Amino acid sequence: MSRPIIAILRGLTPDEAGPVGHALVQAGIDRIEVPLNSPDPLESIRILASDIGDRALVGAGTVLTPDQVDAVTDAGGKLIVSPNCDVSVIQRAIALELQSWPGVFTPTEAFTALQAGATGLKLFPGSMAGPSGLAAMRAILPPGTQVYAVGGAGPENFDQWIKASADGFGIGSALYKPGMSVAEVSDHARQIVAAYDESTK
Repeated sequence: MSRPIIAILRGLTPDEAGPVGHALVQAGIDRIEVPLNSPDPLESIRILASDIGDRALVGAGTVLTPDQVDAVTDAGGKLIVSPNCDVSVIQRAIALELQSWPGVFTPTEAFTALQAGATGLKLFPGSMAGPSGLAAMRAILPPGTQVYAVGGAGPENFDQWIKASADGFGIGSALYKPGMSVAEVSDHARQIVAAYDESTK
């Protein structure tokens, strides 16, 4: 069962990539981004794409330029997540048949992203918008628009976000922090999956 949860592995190293990727998939999380401000992120993406690319959607976060989109593609990534709404990045990702999830915070950014062809929207920072902010924005978004809450969304409030119409989540430090063991990441992942499943019953 695939869940709409993107694992944000900021700080991941290539040595960790394979074991952490396998642990996440086994726990039920099959969407993984390695932010480009991690150590040697393209190598980590290459390893993940090679090891689990047949079972997981792997790509990069903090993607800021079209050139970075190209580099992620060359590494085997198929997911492009950004903290901002940059039309050139969105269009490059879509042209290469990748998923594009730009960061938006306002209706203007949301519509700009959708008009550029974004796969879905990353409401960021979620902690500033809150579930009420998403609920208000949902009233004017086109039907079927996918919105993931990122930053301030987690097991403790999945239910509130889902009630406010969140389609999914990006989870960072609650799932992975540099220095964590694979066992710890696995444990956190299983807890997050269980909390999500409980919230969607």
